[in-house]
Amino acid sequence: MIYMRSLVNIIRIWYSELTDVVKDIGILIFVVAVPIFYPLLYACIYTNEVVRDVPVAVVDDCDGELSREFITKIDATPDVNIVAKCHDLDEAQEMLRSHKAYGIVRIPSSFAEDIYRGDQTTIGVYSDMSSMLYYKALLLAANNVSLDMNRNIKVSRYMPGTTNRQEEITKMPIKYDYVALYNPQSGFACFLIPPILMLILQQTMFLGVGMSMGRTRERNMGIGVRMVKWYKNPVYIVIGKSMVYFMIYLIMGVYMFTFVTRSFSIIQLGEFGTYLQFLVPYLLACVFMAITLSFFIYRREDCILLFVFMSLPLLFISGISWPGAAVPEFWRYVSYIFPSSFGLNGYVRISSMGASLNDVAFEYTSLWIQAGIYFVIACIMYRREILKMTIRQNSDIVRTVS
Repeated sequence: MIYMRSLVNIIRIWYSELTDVVKDIGILIFVVAVPIFYPLLYACIYTNEVVRDVPVAVVDDCDGELSREFITKIDATPDVNIVAKCHDLDEAQEMLRSHKAYGIVRIPSSFAEDIYRGDQTTIGVYSDMSSMLYYKALLLAANNVSLDMNRNIKVSRYMPGTTNRQEEITKMPIKYDYVALYNPQSGFACFLIPPILMLILQQTMFLGVGMSMGRTRERNMGIGVRMVKWYKNPVYIVIGKSMVYFMIYLIMGVYMFTFVTRSFSIIQLGEFGTYLQFLVPYLLACVFMAITLSFFIYRREDCILLFVFMSLPLLFISGISWPGAAVPEFWRYVSYIFPSSFGLNGYVRISSMGASLNDVAFEYTSLWIQAGIYFVIACIMYRREILKMTIRQNSDIVRTVS
C-alpha cells in the first residue's frame, strides 16, 4: 500500500510538471524547439567541412618562368584561388583590408636567381588571421607546391639523363599514404558537430529546468515548491520532475544521433546501443544538476543570464575544441563538475571513433557518480524548500486564527 501511494504521488508530480512544460511556451522553446533546430543550424553552417578556393592576391616581383610556374600551381590547388596579381605589397594589403582577398603570396625579385645559383629562396605568405581556416588553406597550398617544385629542381639539377623510375625514386624515396583517422576530410563539421550536440542537450536542459523553477518561485512568493499535498517528499519531487525532462531529452538524443548525423553525413562509427547506454547516465547527471542549479533561479529570466554564457567556456575546458593537455589544471578540475566534460569526450569517442562502452568506462562511471551526487543534493535542496513552505503555511494558519 505504501509503495502504491508513493508511485501515485510520483505519477501526480510527473503529470503536473509535464502539463506545465507543455503549457509554457518559453520552456517548450528551450527543451523542444532549440534541441531540434540548433543542431540543424550548426550542421548547415559547417556542412562544407573545409574551406576551398580562398581568395588570394599575388605580388610577383620576380615575374620569371619559375615564379609564374609557382603561381599557376598554387592556383591549381583546391584550397587557393588567385583573384588578383598586384603590382606591389601596398595594393595587395588594400585588397586584404577590403576583404577582396584573405591572403597574400609575395615572390621576391631574387626568386629565380637564388634557385639558379643553388641558394635557398624565400616566399612570403600573409594571411587574414580572422579565421584560422584561411591560414590553414593558404599555408598547406604553399607548402605542397614548394615541396613539389623542390623535388623537380632536385632531379633536373643533380640527376640529368636519368630514367623515369630513377626520377620517381629520387623525388620520393619513401612512399607514404596520408590518412586522417576518424575525420577523412579533416573537416570542421566532423570535428565540431558531435560535441556540440551533447552540449546542446545539457545547456537547454539547464535553461528549461531553470525557467520552470523561476516560474514556480514567482507563483509561490519565492518558494521553489508547489503548495500541493503530494509535493511533500523531496525524493518523489526529484524523481517525478526528472522523469519529464529525461523522457523528452531521450527522444532528442536519439534524434541527434540518428537523423542529424546521418542527414549531414557526419562520421558515425559507433553502435546505436552503445550510445543509448551512454546517454542514460549523461541525461540523468544533466537533469539532476539542472534541478540543483535551478535553486539559484528566482525569476524566469535569471536562467538565461546564468546558463547561456557558460556554453563556450564548457566547450573549451572539456578538452575537445582546445587540447585537454593544454587546459590549466584549475580549469580541468572545474570541468569535472559538469556532465558535459565527460559526455562530450565519451560521445566523440563512441560516435567518431567507434569506441565500445568499455573504452569509455571512465567517462561512463563518472557520469553515474555525478548523477548520484546531484540527485542527493537536489533532494536536500527540495527538503529545505518543503520546510520553508511548511513554516509559511503554519504562520498563515496562526495569523488567521489570531
